[in-house]
Amino acid sequence: MPLTAHLRELRNRLAKAIGAILLTTIIAGLFYKQLISFVIAPLPGCDPTTVGAPESERCGIVSTSGLLSPFTLALKVSLTAGLIGASPVWLYQIWAFLAPGLHRNERKYTRSFMAAGIPLFLAGAAIAYAILPTTARVLISFTPEGATSILPIDDFLDLATRAVLVFGLAFELPLLLVMLNFAGVITARRMISWWRHMIIGITVFAAIATPSSDPLTMLALAGPVTALYFLACAVASLNDRRRAHKDTDALSPDEASTLSAPHESAGSY
Repeated sequence: MPLTAHLRELRNRLAKAIGAILLTTIIAGLFYKQLISFVIAPLPGCDPTTVGAPESERCGIVSTSGLLSPFTLALKVSLTAGLIGASPVWLYQIWAFLAPGLHRNERKYTRSFMAAGIPLFLAGAAIAYAILPTTARVLISFTPEGATSILPIDDFLDLATRAVLVFGLAFELPLLLVMLNFAGVITARRMISWWRHMIIGITVFAAIATPSSDPLTMLALAGPVTALYFLACAVASLNDRRRAHKDTDALSPDEASTLSAPHESAGSY
């Protein structure tokens, strides 16, 4: 395919991806209030007049960025929801643009990795959302006695978005290792030999990347990622065994030599 055809194909793929993002963003904009309520739902006791709650746990949600803040907030939430909602479309467009340059087995592996990567990311995002109440409660607990925490809603949305992205991307690490193994870059034996360093690295990453420093949030990230790492080692080990068995079959001594055919034909002559 000439360069102009590649550029035309890229333009068409980008137009479809952007169109899908715009469509889902417009649809999300119609329900942005419900989306904001869903995001801030994990905040515990966010009412300065909460009866019976300790003062250190009382908080109020405010918008402090000026007159345009509600519109900017609605646009940010709608665009984020649009990117997430249209992710199957634009991910497919990226794959469809790259697929013609791949071999048949590479296309098969790419589809499999994409099919596994999306659920892994969503699982990490779901865990991040599930622990947001604990994260918010721990952070609010640092409020001095007699004071009320005033929480800018856009700050909490940024924190929630960062937590979802961190957890979602962290859950992609085992898939990356499996991809490198299938590509022949690393072996399962090498991956297993890294287990001490991987556990320490995952724990340190969880301590740094999580929004709060409470042990529950760190374990909620480090535990599943460590389990997925060992699962990736098991998958890589099975793949190495399959590859070794395939190579052994290719060099089997019981296989007839291609030189025997001319010899037999000469004898029969």
